[in-house]
Amino acid sequence: YKAMFALRNKATEEAVLALCDGLSDSSALFRHEIGYVLGQLQHPASIPALQRALSNQHEVGMVRHECAEALGSIATEECMQILTKYRDDPEPVVRESCIVALDMGEYEKNEEFEFIQV
Repeated sequence: YKAMFALRNKATEEAVLALCDGLSDSSALFRHEIGYVLGQLQHPASIPALQRALSNQHEVGMVRHECAEALGSIATEECMQILTKYRDDPEPVVRESCIVALDMGEYEKNEEFEFIQV
């Protein structure tokens, strides 16, 4: 975990790609945390690894969920297409995460801010 957070703080493409290697770790909990950190970084270099994990039907649902949310926070057109592909996934947590991530992606892409005056 210490190395994971050090790589997150470094935030270079090389660090992101090293983090992506963590998606093949034997621990589902660790893979879940890697997905979360990749979502925090929002780096496009992580898209292929996140897509692989999301598309892996044998992956734990919570790992796939975190990868979907990470893709939603990156919010490129490629990410939106990937999420659209899996929004009808048979796994409820994955399906619902893709729907939420698509909404997150729309929010991330929207440059307009709506202020409410009190």
